[in-house]
Amino acid sequence: EDNPYAASMEGICKLCEQLDIDALEDVRVLVLLWKLGANKKPAEIQKEEWMAGCHKLKLDSVDKFKKLLPSLDTGFMDREEFGDFYKFCFQFNRAGTHKTLEKDLVVALLRMVLTGGRITSGRLDTFCEFLESTKDTSYSKITLDQWRSFLDFSYEYPDAKALEGYDEGMSAWPVLIDEYVEFMEKSVKKAK
Repeated sequence: EDNPYAASMEGICKLCEQLDIDALEDVRVLVLLWKLGANKKPAEIQKEEWMAGCHKLKLDSVDKFKKLLPSLDTGFMDREEFGDFYKFCFQFNRAGTHKTLEKDLVVALLRMVLTGGRITSGRLDTFCEFLESTKDTSYSKITLDQWRSFLDFSYEYPDAKALEGYDEGMSAWPVLIDEYVEFMEKSVKKAK
């Protein structure tokens, strides 16, 4: 249904075409929507959010949007700001009132949002591999808690060496993270 007071993904994609960026591959799209304040409903930006965001960012032309693009790199964010943006990425990509994201979408989003040094590429690649290969149907949908926990886990345990001190019995991580660690341990044993 057409809503004259909101831009859906179709409208967002049209903006991206004007800005010469790929709406499905370029993380700057999500950064822009986050900075504009697209928070009321998933997968769209309300007219009042758009107007307030454009006013705050002093955007009134496609040219000004294009000039803003370089500053939308996630590398410019500190850890706290990135954490807020990371949460937004999950919330924005939900479908309607659903509280979870499909596993395939999570993998695509993780690769889009975390590529570029925020966490080690090994941690990102192996977690995505774990999600893609798991047959456990309880992980066909990922919760916000699991989404956020992966980022926190990646900061605390950035590489295989750091995992040597991981104690599942003493951890407060979601079961998804414990099972990912088991997956990693099995992978290391296979490699030896």
